Amino acid sequence: MSLPLDTPQGIADALGYLQHHLQELTERQHISESNINFTLAALTAQLQQLTQLVTNPPPPAIPNTSPSPVLSPLVSLPPAPPVQRTSPKLSCPLDFNGERHNGCAFLNSCSFYICLAPEQFHNEQERILWALMFFKGGHAAKWSENVFCQEVDTGIFPIQPWETLNNNFGCTSFLQMWKQTQSMLWKKLPTTKEIGQ
Repeated sequence: MSLPLDTPQGIADALGYLQHHLQELTERQHISESNINFTLAALTAQLQQLTQLVTNPPPPAIPNTSPSPVLSPLVSLPPAPPVQRTSPKLSCPLDFNGERHNGCAFLNSCSFYICLAPEQFHNEQERILWALMFFKGGHAAKWSENVFCQEVDTGIFPIQPWETLNNNFGCTSFLQMWKQTQSMLWKKLPTTKEIGQ
């Protein structure tokens, strides 16, 4: 393409550069198209090989001492990642304050969690300690504290196994259990007369 004679030199140089760059890009495009066509032809040939193997499987192998024919190598795919089962995200039970009307819901929450995630607890005592962790207010916090005081006094953790907590805790007996524990502790505390001696 020729430019008119009155074209400024800067524009002529820019157009020359652009024409040269366009020519380079066209050459690269031809090379890319050639590579794509080559890859497509190779994939088509392999697809035909696979189709033929699927539709006409080779006869069962008969033990033979002669070397077997070598097939052209197929494209090897990376192994599929192992399928991992994901567990649902479990919510911990809400804090329990000892109110009787919340007792069954709290205990059910604990039982569901323990049932769905047994691998998180190595033994019965861990289950019980985990549940006591949520006794954070009111009568429940005092009761939990008293349980640990009993352990310090006797050297034995007073709630064994989980079913004991579950049965004793029941929806109707928590306050009774709290009162029993409280009365036991009051019996162990020194009187003011003993403290003054």
